[in-house]
Amino acid sequence: MAPRAYWKGYLRLSLVTCPIALYPATSEREKVSFNQINKETGNRIRYRKVDAETGEEVPSENIIKGYEVAKGEYVEITDEELESVALDSTKTIEIDEFVPRDEIDELYNIRPYYMAPDGNVGEDAFVVIRNVIEQMKMVAVGRVVLTSREHVIAIVPRGKGLMGTLLRFPYEVRDSAEYFDDIPNVKLTKDMMDLARHIVETKSGHFKPEQFEDHYEHALKELIEKKAKGEKIEAPKHEPSGKVINLMDALRRSVQAEKATPARPAPAATRAKKGRKASGQKEMLLPIQGKKSAQAENAKAESGKPRTAAKHRKAG
Repeated sequence: MAPRAYWKGYLRLSLVTCPIALYPATSEREKVSFNQINKETGNRIRYRKVDAETGEEVPSENIIKGYEVAKGEYVEITDEELESVALDSTKTIEIDEFVPRDEIDELYNIRPYYMAPDGNVGEDAFVVIRNVIEQMKMVAVGRVVLTSREHVIAIVPRGKGLMGTLLRFPYEVRDSAEYFDDIPNVKLTKDMMDLARHIVETKSGHFKPEQFEDHYEHALKELIEKKAKGEKIEAPKHEPSGKVINLMDALRRSVQAEKATPARPAPAATRAKKGRKASGQKEMLLPIQGKKSAQAENAKAESGKPRTAAKHRKAG
């Protein structure tokens, strides 16, 4: 199935324009997520929009947008009025300028999007824009409206296409001086720095994202599997770490620990290929029974009616 575009519009450099589509470059779908459950019934919790004063549920057709201008006083803003402030960047990413990549502080980065031609029309214009950005070794900076907000977007070549990264506005970035000014200027000895440098050298390598492993995510899946099987969950006992007398002692112990540390294990993807069974969602889907449903099951059992294995089993 072809990926679904998050946004469609046009990319424009002066008088050169081409239709494009934006696709999210990252995803968190694979992460474990939880539902909120009513402990009494085992049913999922559903949220309703209610009036803050009366407590009554409000139908969607009666919900409007409002901006609070004073305590308890709101100005209503309609969708039509919002459309009246629509900008050209709603449907077109206009490249305003080109800047050196090292001048964009990473602190301004929000999220990346893949940018590709939308259809065959204008593909040559897309390639021209992509190639000129690559040859100039610069970052194209433009504007785009996503989710009713205008964003600054930094565009760089990536493979055959482009990658656009949304950037924060200056008012969204906090001044680091508020957090760093109180850090004292500590004088360090040459021996301390030599030991620290040695630790860094033993840990030096190359950036290989395929070796990253989300240990917490794996632990969550194992916990869910155990709960689904009815196994008892016990918190692990953590052994207290040895006391560190001073910084030099900590550095020396770190060097010794690095020498004794075995080679890194193979990445999770490699281990999975060697036979580790990936845990699928189907193995975890078991009904959660609340107190009421459990009582109903007990009544059925007493009357001699058979129960299915799924209803008999309670997760946890």
